Amino acid sequence: MLLAIEQGNTNTMFAIHDGERWVAQWRAATDSSRTADEYAVWLHQLLDMDGRKFNDMRGCIISSVVPQSMFNLRNLARRYLHVEPLVIGENARLDIPVRIDKPSEAGADRLVNAVGAHIAYPGPLIVIDSGTATTFDIVGADGGFEGGIIAPGVNLSVQALHQAAARLPRVAIQKPGKIIGKDTVSAMQSGIFWGYVSLIEGLVARIKAEYGQPMTVIGTGGVASLFEGATGSIEHFDPDLTIRGMLEIWRRNVGAVS
Repeated sequence: MLLAIEQGNTNTMFAIHDGERWVAQWRAATDSSRTADEYAVWLHQLLDMDGRKFNDMRGCIISSVVPQSMFNLRNLARRYLHVEPLVIGENARLDIPVRIDKPSEAGADRLVNAVGAHIAYPGPLIVIDSGTATTFDIVGADGGFEGGIIAPGVNLSVQALHQAAARLPRVAIQKPGKIIGKDTVSAMQSGIFWGYVSLIEGLVARIKAEYGQPMTVIGTGGVASLFEGATGSIEHFDPDLTIRGMLEIWRRNVGAVS
């Protein structure tokens, strides 16, 4: 079995693949100070509840955008799974061209998404990943990563609005009944929800105009589902894009999951 660890700035996902399908997924809040032993205690309990154990894992692949966590994630794989992890951006071969000025600056999550999107959809592609940041990544017809756009994530914007304005409450992100709000909460919800829909629609249109070719648009990430049905700019909502990319990278480097 393969343990895939996908760590973003807000959440860390642990997923298990048995060689045929993903059989378990768990999420924890990302905490860069968490030790390998703390990860192990948490993961051991979840594995036990699922009828599995550390010795069932034959491999581990890690994608992280939090450098401070890498030491402990590596130690988790080495000390408790007794395997050397495959790490995106370090010892993992992606087999895609990275066409940006400084390829080393491309985030692991964005490269994994490019791989996962290319094997599932015809290119060129725009991959919109809604997380701590909202990223718009361009994937060429050959699977190459061609850069993109990084904007503040919707939750980050909600938090900033609440913290910076003394009289504005923290509100839930949801589609309001009307565009024009009649009170503070509905006005904020409209601005947040429809503001982000407009951000998506506007940037997708500008990217397509600049790229000059038909492009397929895929949405993924923790809050992408909030906008499903609200805009025609996103053609596919794919919550499994990232782990599909991690599995493909494992296969390109190691082979089939045993």
